[in-house]
Amino acid sequence: MNRQGLCIGNKTAALPLIQGGMGVGVSLSGLAGAVAREGGIGIISTAQIGFREPDFSEDSRRANLRAMVTELEKARMLAQRPDGSCPGLLGYNIMVATRDYESYARTAAEAGADVIISGAGLPVDLPAYVEGTDTKIAPIVSSEKAARIILKMWDRHYHRTADFLVIESAHAGGHLGFSREVLSHIAEDRFDEDYDQEIRKIITCVKGYGEKYGISIPVIVAGGIMNAAQVRHMLSLGADGVQVATPFVTTEECDAALPFKEAYVRARAEDIAIITSPVGMPARAIRNPFLEKTEKDSEHILRCYRCLEKCSPKTAPYCITQALIRAVEGDIENGLLFCGDNVQYLTGITTVPEVIRALFPHA
Repeated sequence: MNRQGLCIGNKTAALPLIQGGMGVGVSLSGLAGAVAREGGIGIISTAQIGFREPDFSEDSRRANLRAMVTELEKARMLAQRPDGSCPGLLGYNIMVATRDYESYARTAAEAGADVIISGAGLPVDLPAYVEGTDTKIAPIVSSEKAARIILKMWDRHYHRTADFLVIESAHAGGHLGFSREVLSHIAEDRFDEDYDQEIRKIITCVKGYGEKYGISIPVIVAGGIMNAAQVRHMLSLGADGVQVATPFVTTEECDAALPFKEAYVRARAEDIAIITSPVGMPARAIRNPFLEKTEKDSEHILRCYRCLEKCSPKTAPYCITQALIRAVEGDIENGLLFCGDNVQYLTGITTVPEVIRALFPHA
């Protein structure tokens, strides 16, 4: 596989690789900066990004917006090579389901992010939030229907289209854009073959809008990718690059605590579970005592951290913010460990360059 870059408008990354955004606190400046330094697109997750700020409990929104700026600044420093160059790009993953989504998107653009990737809903008004900036934007979709809806809306209301687009398959980690019924068939022989056809349909849809606006719109495929053969397969379908998340967790550069990474290394196929998160969405996580406990009894929620629009402390079985913070800080017995379904194949702590070499051997 020859080395090839990824061009998004007037911005170029040396590799056709995006590191997936993982919150809370899993992909911050350390991981994103290391990926950009190697030529990929490093992504900082804004999900409760300010959890270490002293005023997070009192005003999580303000703490998060402040941390967004500082984490991007730190990532830029880490991404620089000795000659001052950076072969990659840096940006944010911002969930549409986030409370005060507009504030996060505007802050990202004002901070000078190269890209914003946005899923967990359709980012209907994202073009308005980056207007007048050079930040490139991409929706995350899992179906041709979703791609067509969002591209049509941006075309009709903002007279523009996506700068790039991310397709996330059912093999991804964290919250998933698929029903439990669909996910129950993931192990069947034809599941991936059928989804390959869906990927081709999405690419055809995107190309149509690219032709209308006279531009090339890169399409990136995500979900369960961890080796060169899988990368080649996605490129053979017509994708322009891949997004990879779970394999980067078990790197030295990842921002999560070592026990979190070790939990990934120990995970077996039977430890991977599809759960229903407190916001009612299917999600993939590593089974642990916390999940077993909360399946039987709800936790008493003392404080709301205003993370997701559809989360209510009155009905949620536990606080997802607190559960994710406990996990990323190393309390793996009492935390929520989101993962992709390729976590079972991780065998040890590696480095960002090693993960990239496994994906692009000749890069």
